[in-house]
Order: sequence, then structure tokens, then C-alpha cells
Amino acid sequence: MSEEDNNKRKQTLQQITDDGIAKTKKRRRVTADQPDATLVEHLDDLRGVLIKTVVVFIIFFTLIFLTIQFWFPYLTKGHDLIVRGPFEVIRFYLRTAGSLGIGLSLPFICYYLWQFMSPGLVEKETKFLKSYFPLMMGLFLLGISFGYFVVHPISYYFLIQMGQQNFDVLVTADEYMSFLLITTMPFGLIFQLPIIVLFLHHIELLDSVIMKNVRLYVYFALLVITALIAPPDFFTHMITVTPMIVLYEISIYIVKIKENRRRKKEAKMETEE
Repeated sequence: MSEEDNNKRKQTLQQITDDGIAKTKKRRRVTADQPDATLVEHLDDLRGVLIKTVVVFIIFFTLIFLTIQFWFPYLTKGHDLIVRGPFEVIRFYLRTAGSLGIGLSLPFICYYLWQFMSPGLVEKETKFLKSYFPLMMGLFLLGISFGYFVVHPISYYFLIQMGQQNFDVLVTADEYMSFLLITTMPFGLIFQLPIIVLFLHHIELLDSVIMKNVRLYVYFALLVITALIAPPDFFTHMITVTPMIVLYEISIYIVKIKENRRRKKEAKMETEE
């Protein structure tokens, strides 16, 4: 290779390097209008999401940790709780602040993830998520409320009464808080079932006929989920699985309504043509 060719090759490589550095310095944020980006740009966006998520979690964690002595007595509902030593006190504070911090940060995490993923979603998916996001949050709060006001007190009373038949029952603050979280937080996710069904229907992967045909299999799956998340007694299982079945039936009804509206719309368009 001649010296002239070698110099041209070096200049070409240098130009490619300079262009890459210039593009990196002039980096633009990925948007729906300009969705194309390099891997480095996507990783930079993801890093921003993680940083914001950690900051929000730390704020909620600190707030809960510093105020727990004021609001925790209201959660105990008059139950007598104990602690078995100084290490259990700090473990209780850390676990409670961490669990509630994650729960309260969840809406913000979902919003940040939505910002990160929205440029890569098609218009159909984006429109659905924008329309149903308030409903998602409402169902999440409804699920937590159902767990706190219905499932938790009934299951706690039932299990304590069962234990008192043969034992002197002493409940620690850490055990009580763990039981409270187990009987409340999962219902916030379970109550998202209608949103999941509507989304699958929206992207044409599910319809009312399929939902009816697999109804028995879905009921069995809901019973298995109930056995995993609910306290181990039949009465609590029935209280837990009932709203899940009702939500599934409501989802079928909503999907049928949307299908009927779509048929009427298509029929009207054909008539106009």
C-alpha cells in the first residue's frame, strides 16, 4: 500500500471518529418524532430513568422512616404488638420504610418507564396507555383498599382466633407489618386484570369468545394465585378469589361492548361508502 493510500485511509478513519464524537456531543433526546438512536443514547436515557427512580425512592423512604412513629399506631387498629429486641426495631423501621417506599414510588416509576418506552411504541399502544393510565391508578388504589379494609382484618382476626384456642398469641410489629403488606399490596396488582384484558383486546390478541372458552382455566389460575398470596385458610381464599372472578367477568362484558361498538362503526362506514 502506497503512502498516499495510507494517508487517505487514516484521514477516513479520523473523519469517522470525529463525526461520532460530534454526534455524541450534540446528543438529542429520543422522542416520538425522532425515535432513532444509538445504543449509547438509549442507555443514557435508561440511566436517567434509574437515577430519577432512586431519587424518588430515597425521598419516600426517608419521609416514611422519619414519620413512622406518628402514623403506625393507626395501622395497628388497636392490636397489641411487641418487639423482641433492639435489632428487631431497626429491622422493622427499615423493612417498613423500604416496602412502603417502593409502593409509593410505583406510580412515578411507571411514568418514568412510560417516558422511556413511548418513542418505541406504535400509535395504537401509545393511545391505549394514555387513555387508561388514570384507570390503572384507580384500580391499583381500589385493590389496596380492598386488601386493607376487607381481606386483612378478616384474615387477621380469623388466624388470631384460631391461634388463641391453643396458644398465647404474641404478634411482633415486624410480623404484623409483613402480614399487612402481604394482604394488601398484591391486590393492587391483581386489580389490574381488566386493564391487561383490555390491552390484549386492543392489540387484537384477545376477544370475548376466547375469554369465554378459557373461563374455567382462568378460574383455576386465579385459585392458584389466591393460594400463593392469601393466608392459608379457606374463608380468606373465598374472599380473595371472588373479586378476581368478578373482575374477569366484568372484563368480558367490557370487551363485548367494545366489540359491538366496533361492529356498528364498521357497518356505518360500509353504509356511507
